[in-house]
Amino acid sequence: MLFLDKPVGLTSNHALQQARRLLNAAKAGHTGTLDPMASGLLPLTFGEATKFSQTLLDADKGYDATVLLGVTTTTADAEGEVLARSAVHVSDAEIEAAMARLRGGIEQVPPMYSALKHHGKALYEYARAGVEIPREPRKVTIHRFECLGREGDSLRVRVACSKGTYVRTLASDLGAMLGCGAHLTALRRTHIGPFALDVTTPLADLEVLSLEERDALLAPVDALLEHLAVQMLDESRMRSFTHGQSVKVEEGAIGALFRVYHEERFLGVGTLTEGGVLVPTRLMSTGTQ
Repeated sequence: MLFLDKPVGLTSNHALQQARRLLNAAKAGHTGTLDPMASGLLPLTFGEATKFSQTLLDADKGYDATVLLGVTTTTADAEGEVLARSAVHVSDAEIEAAMARLRGGIEQVPPMYSALKHHGKALYEYARAGVEIPREPRKVTIHRFECLGREGDSLRVRVACSKGTYVRTLASDLGAMLGCGAHLTALRRTHIGPFALDVTTPLADLEVLSLEERDALLAPVDALLEHLAVQMLDESRMRSFTHGQSVKVEEGAIGALFRVYHEERFLGVGTLTEGGVLVPTRLMSTGTQ
């Protein structure tokens, strides 16, 4: 897998396809979409690693963003058309009070300009056709939402949130609470789960490297799973496990997911059930390291 620093102006899929071409990868995926106007951490998975990408899709995420008060747009970000402009007469204390109300467990209505599907069609396709689709609120958790600085009506903010959170919706909701409207003007993803920007490679840097140098940047498949505890199997149980059979192990938390190894070989992940039985959940292909 590769931790890419996606530039502004590319879709996540476009960035993925460019990296896939540069690495001569037959199979590739990413672990959480970034809008074209957003930059930052975009983990890309190749080959066998695509089997294990769900762990990062489900992970908490962190962002640095810029919110402009007093202007609302069709998309809740700078890519949309301006709907309204309002004078901004809010104090820093009022901003903090509104942000505090948006922390913790909240409900968000997904934006129409999103990739969520309705009858197999992305919501943004309906939005571009002028069709409004009713959306149910979704529960998300905002672990952190704070203002790092203010320049006039522009706020620099930091967000830590659960999966499924739309930061532009958070910006729009903040503006609604303050009575002046707001939209997102910049967004940079800084964290996904245990990974941060310090492990990323900019796409422009990847393009100038040799294939050998690009390959050297790839992290092993199990780098995705470092937060999981380990189960070690002997050769006999390894053979059973890699053929999809459950095996008996000595200890571990019932119901927990484990990364499983034979010596230094990563075999896949398994779930521990009652009686110390480790059930294969997702396996590497036989013979793949």
